[in-house]
Amino acid sequence: MKKLLLFTLLLAFSFSMNAQVTTPQPSPFSKVEQKVGLTDITIEYSRPGVKDRKIFGGLEAYDKMWRTGANKNTIITFSDPITIGGNKVPAGSYAIFTKPGESLWEVYLYSDTENWGVPQEWDESKVAAIAKVQSHKLPFNVETLSIDINNIRNGSATLDIIWADTYIAVPFTVPTDEKVLTSINDALNGNPTAQDYYAASVYYLQEGKDMKQAKEWIDKAMSMTEKPAFWQLRQQSLIYAKAGDKDGAIALAKKSLAGAKEAGNNQYVKFNEESLKEWEAN
Repeated sequence: MKKLLLFTLLLAFSFSMNAQVTTPQPSPFSKVEQKVGLTDITIEYSRPGVKDRKIFGGLEAYDKMWRTGANKNTIITFSDPITIGGNKVPAGSYAIFTKPGESLWEVYLYSDTENWGVPQEWDESKVAAIAKVQSHKLPFNVETLSIDINNIRNGSATLDIIWADTYIAVPFTVPTDEKVLTSINDALNGNPTAQDYYAASVYYLQEGKDMKQAKEWIDKAMSMTEKPAFWQLRQQSLIYAKAGDKDGAIALAKKSLAGAKEAGNNQYVKFNEESLKEWEAN
């Protein structure tokens, strides 16, 4: 019994000696993952707070280089080459540095990501891109630094930085069109399926490309499909309308409308009714 009591006391003492105080980080780590078109983008950064301080023109002086975050460098990674600020940037990881101004910011992508803040010796040869963008004053205060990807389209988006009363958006493009056209060419010159023809035609519709070609592909897709779904007929009607075949578009929209009603899909019912109203009126 004495041995058991001694063992229990020693165990408790051991736990008390190894215990550590755990507290929240003042600038917590965040990771953003976003796909733009076919390009994967990751942002890793630490998020400082305002904490009743004047940020730009105060804590972060105007026209001075800023690490754009806290702790280790903010790092952005692109799976494909991108274009930003008129600069073509290879795929890879880059530190984001900024030079805030009262109305104009400079945003830098720097190829050396292994710094803790702004490098002591700035190397211009490591600057992969510089973008100059207008800053915007917000009508409210954002307590915690936020870096995100927004305004997403198939081939473009913006890198957004929001903190305190300031917002900037840096436009960039990704090689979606090049990659999609390559995949269309490869698929349609092989053993294309109905889905291949369908996907190619809808992409052409979305990007405003050759509607004659899109119409040819969507017709091929539908001919290979035993019973086209209402949402497929909807896309076919839109392609016909864009190609200038209004009568064909109306007939397809009516089929899509009937299918949507049968499926109980009110959203597609509304889509088709609105298109029919527009096309039949013109």
